[in-house]
Amino acid sequence: MVNLLDVLKKEVVPAEGCTEPIAVAYAVSLAAELVQEEITSIQLFLSGNIIKNAMGVGIPGTGQNGLPIAAALGAVIHRSHKKLEILSGLSQAELSKANEIIDRKLLEVELKNTPEKLYIEARVHSESHTATAIIAKEHTHVIFLAKDGIALDLPKDKADCEGSEELDPEVYAVSLDGIFEFVRTVDFSSLQFLLEGAVMNKAISDEGLRGDYGLQVGKKMLQQSAVNLFGNDVANKVIAATAAASDARMDGSAMPVMTTAGSGNQGIACTLPVIELARLMNKDEETLARALALSNLITVHVKHYIGRLSPLCGSGIAGGVGANSGIIYLMGGSLEQIKHGIQNTIASLSGMICDGAKSTCALKISTATNAAIQAATLAMNNISPTDRDGVIFEEVEDTIRNMERLVQEGLAATDTTILNIMLSKGEVM
Repeated sequence: MVNLLDVLKKEVVPAEGCTEPIAVAYAVSLAAELVQEEITSIQLFLSGNIIKNAMGVGIPGTGQNGLPIAAALGAVIHRSHKKLEILSGLSQAELSKANEIIDRKLLEVELKNTPEKLYIEARVHSESHTATAIIAKEHTHVIFLAKDGIALDLPKDKADCEGSEELDPEVYAVSLDGIFEFVRTVDFSSLQFLLEGAVMNKAISDEGLRGDYGLQVGKKMLQQSAVNLFGNDVANKVIAATAAASDARMDGSAMPVMTTAGSGNQGIACTLPVIELARLMNKDEETLARALALSNLITVHVKHYIGRLSPLCGSGIAGGVGANSGIIYLMGGSLEQIKHGIQNTIASLSGMICDGAKSTCALKISTATNAAIQAATLAMNNISPTDRDGVIFEEVEDTIRNMERLVQEGLAATDTTILNIMLSKGEVM
């Protein structure tokens, strides 16, 4: 029997910076720690999805974007034990050393021909040694370590990963009914760790509203001016708070976020609408914790079918569906109304593509949050599409599974096309 509490604890973890370039830094750090000498070159072999999601995003504490600085930092920061928080405590001296690696052109990046969507192979060379680290399937799942061509045993803490693959067959067989029952009946004390994540994500949202990050999507929505068409109502406050967190994160804020299913933006998208609405509705901590458990678990559930990395926007679609479910829970909705909300949200967002991690993610997340609120409003009035409508089936689980079919059959070449468009801009790696 699936322990959904274990799923939450595996899939909801903190990270500093966008998880794809941070995972690259982690892989490089693992290899650099093995050579223990001055580095003469670094080779990266990356899946297309990793390149797509690491090219344009801000790297915390650097004022720089993309793969080169993330990889170079991994080479000088020997803190692989911190995994996705490897850049926390970054010093100016470390940043200077990383930029020296870039200036000396010691880094090479190649596209890896692999069916694996999430694949990072880092080879670090010194005068006397070569070390290799390979991460696959999930952002901290180390599948191979070697020094001078000799494979090394993987320590348990490196072989493990958040959301272990071994859970998949059982976890994703859990129905929405089972998730809802768990959320209603689990002891509140078991969910209190989610409130720590709420504090973390609210903090970066507040930072995004204060600062001039990225496109300032959230900040400008709340800024009263003659050119602002948005009002000051509950919906816009929720959308702005959510978008602002992504503004800050994608522009390189050093503040950590609580991720969901391997993505900080997914964590933002599925939790901040719930956090902000709970605040505006004066909900107690237990209600918030249960709503967050629901939004996170449903995001994980939907994300399984979309894929860990995908041509579809996981933050928009999976995160939007999760947020919608949490919103309905806060409004006192029933399981049937939550199912209506999922149908409404998928009907609205199912075509949203992922064109990498960058500042415009805040735009997509704001769109998804708006759709989640709209879908929740319809659901609370017992309105949802029927099986006559597009990709929607009568049973909500079938509708969710259609996202997998859409990715595998309909969008098989989309990732390649998106990456080629992005690479056509010139030197981006």
